[in-house]
Amino acid sequence: MNTTTAAQGYEIKKRRVMQQMHELHNQPKKDIGLNKNTSNLFRSRGRSQKRLNVRDFNSVIHIDKKHLLAEVEGMTTFDDFVIATLPHGLLPLVVPQLKTITVGGAVSGLGIESSSWKYGLVHEGVKSMEVLLPDGQVVNAAPDNKYKDLFYGLPNSYGTLGYILKLTIKLRPAKPYVRLTHLSFDKPAACFAELDKICRSGLYKGQPVDFVDGVAFWAGELYLTLGFDSASAPYTSDYTYMNVYYRSIGKRSEDYLTTHDYIWRWDTDWFWCSKNVYADRRLVRRLLGRKRLGSATYSRLMRFNNRYPVVSWLTSLLGQAGKREAVIQDVEVTADKAEAFLRQFQKQIDIRPVWFCPTKSFTKDWPYALYPMDPSKLYVNFGFWDSVATTHGADSGYYNKKVEALVERLGGMKSLYSSVFYDKETFERKYNYPAYNKLKAAYDPGGQFKGLYEKCIGRG
Repeated sequence: MNTTTAAQGYEIKKRRVMQQMHELHNQPKKDIGLNKNTSNLFRSRGRSQKRLNVRDFNSVIHIDKKHLLAEVEGMTTFDDFVIATLPHGLLPLVVPQLKTITVGGAVSGLGIESSSWKYGLVHEGVKSMEVLLPDGQVVNAAPDNKYKDLFYGLPNSYGTLGYILKLTIKLRPAKPYVRLTHLSFDKPAACFAELDKICRSGLYKGQPVDFVDGVAFWAGELYLTLGFDSASAPYTSDYTYMNVYYRSIGKRSEDYLTTHDYIWRWDTDWFWCSKNVYADRRLVRRLLGRKRLGSATYSRLMRFNNRYPVVSWLTSLLGQAGKREAVIQDVEVTADKAEAFLRQFQKQIDIRPVWFCPTKSFTKDWPYALYPMDPSKLYVNFGFWDSVATTHGADSGYYNKKVEALVERLGGMKSLYSSVFYDKETFERKYNYPAYNKLKAAYDPGGQFKGLYEKCIGRG
């Protein structure tokens, strides 16, 4: 599809969805939700009574190689976005870890990856957005126009202010390969000190670093993985089928991947969550086949298991029966608190492995209202996605509340894509509700969309 055809197609779809939103807005019942193909939310949510069909807003409209910009529709997955940009030797500044994450979803939520130490979070690469409001109006929100409050307020709003139909987003040059260096540590303090040093200098042994992330298998076995864009490679490893990427980290100090395979190195096994459906086992991998290994399959299996607990049944057959609480979270603390967080987290919850990823503001200040960050500081994001044996009831939130309390003590923040147990007062304090209420009054005065607290907590 050429640019003109894609742009014309977008305008047709936009008129259709504006009309549909007008009709929904005039219906007496509130609570409008999206009818879409993918979701990376991992918290309970009721089905909205009114559904807006945005499934076909999934095209890359234009790639401007001269100015390093792309026009892309909000429901486009990063998989499709990368497929469109990489042949031009370009990538979005930050590409989240899973192929099924949509561009609009990563902006209205939060998106992070191993280039975030350099470019910040996904939304910091956005130049402008066309946003569908609850009354059916579409506005162009940009940092220098009359909708700049909406532009800076959409990140972390999770579709409670408006839906992103189209974005203009920054790109960067990319080389065909990525050379990986895995650094091993037996003490968290040394690991996070090295991470801080690399992120502040941008160098490792005098060479510019492009990507930084890490894995803590336990407090005495940690790895930093540094990525270097490369024009050539003596070989490339393949972790898209029988070989498992995270198991390679402790076995080799250097590795090479194509840039495409590096970007999606975590997708094949959904980091290490494939083990929860036994897809880390060679026989199961062969039965599934290469094309079925990935986040799209695992997310479908997990949602199927939520309705029909097949995995729980298999677990009981293997003698591992018992109540388990899902602890699926991403949290951020300043880099100087990273060691304290990891040690206390592993003492209290002890999920292994734990992914960690540094990030700092790409912008000189921090105007994004709903997710406070200090632009002068380096942060470390910790991701942990598993379940913990519990005697407190699988739905009690006992261990999730421990995570929240730990993050609170260390002055950190947590993403809202998964279960949230904060009381209303704490939630509103942490996520800047004075600013949120002002935005809500301006852009959804009739309350057609749920409020952020009600949507994330699922109660109230």
